[in-house]
Amino acid sequence: MSDPAAETFFTLDERADGVSLLTLCRPERLNTMAPAFFPALRDAVQRLQAEGRTRALVIASTGRHFSAGMALEVFASGLGLLDTSDARRRLAFQTGLRQLMACFDVLEQAHFPVIAAIQGGCLGGALDLAAACDLRVCSADAFFAVQEIHIGMAADLGVLQRLPKIVPPGVAREMAFTGERIGAERALAVGLVNALRPDAAGTLEHALALAGAIAAKSPLAMAGSKLALNYAVDHPTADALQQMTLLQSAIFDIDEMGRAIEAWQRKMPGEFAPRMPAPPL
Repeated sequence: MSDPAAETFFTLDERADGVSLLTLCRPERLNTMAPAFFPALRDAVQRLQAEGRTRALVIASTGRHFSAGMALEVFASGLGLLDTSDARRRLAFQTGLRQLMACFDVLEQAHFPVIAAIQGGCLGGALDLAAACDLRVCSADAFFAVQEIHIGMAADLGVLQRLPKIVPPGVAREMAFTGERIGAERALAVGLVNALRPDAAGTLEHALALAGAIAAKSPLAMAGSKLALNYAVDHPTADALQQMTLLQSAIFDIDEMGRAIEAWQRKMPGEFAPRMPAPPL
């Protein structure tokens, strides 16, 4: 079922090959993120996760720029969610901010890889979103900036926490402290993006091809790999190995492996059952 609120900000195409494509669709507004964007994105990704059919998700965009981040009118509007004038309002602010953070957390928590296909500007909150994805590819005209420092605030939706685990910490600090733009070639050199293509069309084509290659693999193995990688980021090796012991015992499937080996030997996509839908509450 389509969500009219979501359709204001993006379209969602679930393809037969297990790849889903979420496309930001407000180019006239530079694909800026109004408050309603965040729960719409969260709900869309959680639905894909719950239904179990998606094996890889590509997040793309329309127009010259991927996204200019949070709409500036949000900060100028005096909305109640930004009020920190007393202790009760500060406590409510904390709750609201954590809820916003969680709208990007779902990209990290999904049992399928998420790929951002970026053209033009990826600024402010858009970089928070891209940093929560597993992979990023970009066009030659792409540029990235932790824009929040220019409006007198620290970036607060995850980029300061995730970026130092993607690029060298010194680069992350340079971006956070200066707000200066990182161009596509430097983004590739420091590991912020996995691939660079000449234009937006080529970037999307590459992202979809990458997603297709991922979707052709065992969804059990893919989910297990992502869970293990995510856990290892923030845990010592010994703890991560123990988690892997438990995780592998939960997802090891000799029949699935047989199908994967046969497909690999035949150089053809494997035929795997989708993940099970989440049970209804």
